[in-house]
Formats: sequence, structure tokens, C-alpha cells
Amino acid sequence: METQSFNAQTEFADLGGNKIAYRIFGQGSPLLFYNRFRGILDTWDPLFLDTLAEQHTIVLFDYPGIGDSAGDLPLDITEVAGIGTLLMDHLQIDKFDVAGWSYGGLVAQTALFLNKERIGKAVLIGTNPPGINEVPFDKSFFEKALKPANDLEDEYTLFFEPASEKSRATADLSHERIAKRLDRSKIPSTPEKFQRYFGGSAMIKEDSQNFRGQYQTIQNPVLVISGDHDISFAVENWFPLLRHAPTMQHIILNDSGHGPHHQQPELAAGYINFFLSRP
Repeated sequence: METQSFNAQTEFADLGGNKIAYRIFGQGSPLLFYNRFRGILDTWDPLFLDTLAEQHTIVLFDYPGIGDSAGDLPLDITEVAGIGTLLMDHLQIDKFDVAGWSYGGLVAQTALFLNKERIGKAVLIGTNPPGINEVPFDKSFFEKALKPANDLEDEYTLFFEPASEKSRATADLSHERIAKRLDRSKIPSTPEKFQRYFGGSAMIKEDSQNFRGQYQTIQNPVLVISGDHDISFAVENWFPLLRHAPTMQHIILNDSGHGPHHQQPELAAGYINFFLSRP
């Protein structure tokens, strides 16, 4: 069955001198998505997006130099965040919420702290807070994540909980849903591209603008969704911050890895819809 996300057409906008690919679909309050490391328009689970699109206008885009977008991914993560706000300018959308997964969660936090008056709420999935975090990436993540191409077996490790048969079964279903529209040749695959993501990640770790400290005073509500065994952005790294972030809520899905919203797309989208619907 074809759905809103499947039927959404790719459009293009000239933003910051680059031709940026984007899609917009759904109905309701606008929700801008920032994508993961190596993610493109079609690597989101469509069931997750379609469930959200029942209540929100979904805005997706490819970063510069990634997928169908021209240019180069900026090394400065504030510029990456700025592409999203420029896209919303292009669409004549003033107020909106943001969501980000993995690297995109770092970008979404950057966008939020730089646009507190314009962005209402933020949803952060499978990511970590700015600054120094205690639990590092597991080496098994990079062993898979930096391969030129990933297969389903890699995805079990990268995004799910390979030790759980339930998680592996949901990975199979998510993989099948995504494959219906995905052109894998568009996924970035070279070390040169990877390094551009790492530049932005390093800025977040340095946290020169003290975004981490700003969680103590920010008024914007933030929802964090984590898997209980994320080998890249460990769930434990949020725990020291939670007692000092009064507008933050944290949901942890069990038997899950780096992509909890792909393992339980309707549940995760339901949590997000409820969170965004609250005053």
C-alpha cells in the first residue's frame, strides 16, 4: 500500500548557494527532521514517518553534498543546523518543532539553542547531549558504520539489538519497508564524506557555546528517546544531565539499540505525537 511518505515528491530549493533536496507531506503542525550519519531522504522508516504525518506536516531534507543535495556537508554544525532553518524560510514556515536522530540529534540541539524563539519543542532520538560524555562509542559500531556499504546483518548491530530475536525480527520488517523506495547508491560511502560529519560532531563535543549548561534554563520542552543498548550514543550519557534539565523527558525502549524508532515505529511516533500535542 502506498502511503504519504512513499508518494511524497522530492523537491529542490536553492539554500545558501546549494541545491537542497527536500520533501514535505502530512498535515498539522510542522516538524523538521535532521538526519543521521549517512542518512538520506529514504533511510527513515516510512511507518514511523507516516504515523507522525497523521498529525504533523513532515519536512525532510538531504544535507548539502549528501543524497540528492548539491555542495559539501559543512564542517561547522551551526551551518548544518542553519540549512534546516533556511528551508523553513523557503517554505514560509515561521514556527516549528525539530526532530533529529544520531548525528541529526546533535544538529537538532544546535538548531534549538540557536533558535529558541522560533523552535517550539525538540525530539532527540538515539543521540547524546553536547559536551563531554562518559561512555564512548563501542568499537563494533565503527567497524560496521564505516564500511562502504551496509547490509541487513550490519543493521542488526548498528540500529537494533542483535542479541534479541525480537529486535532482529523488527529489523527485518523495517529493512523491508525502507527498501521499497531506497536507492542505496545515494548513501554517502567515502571516508572523505564521513570526515565531514566528524567535524560537526567534534564541535558538539567541544561545546564552545555551552549548550549543555543551557539545559538548566531553557524553556523549550525536549523529549529524548533512547534504546537501552545503544552502542554509539549510550543512553547512560543522559543520566547526569537529567536532574539539571527541567524541561527534558527521557523515554528508554528496552531490547533496543541505536534506532528505537525503527524497531517500534508506531510506539515511538505515538510518544512523539503526544509530547508535541501538549501545551
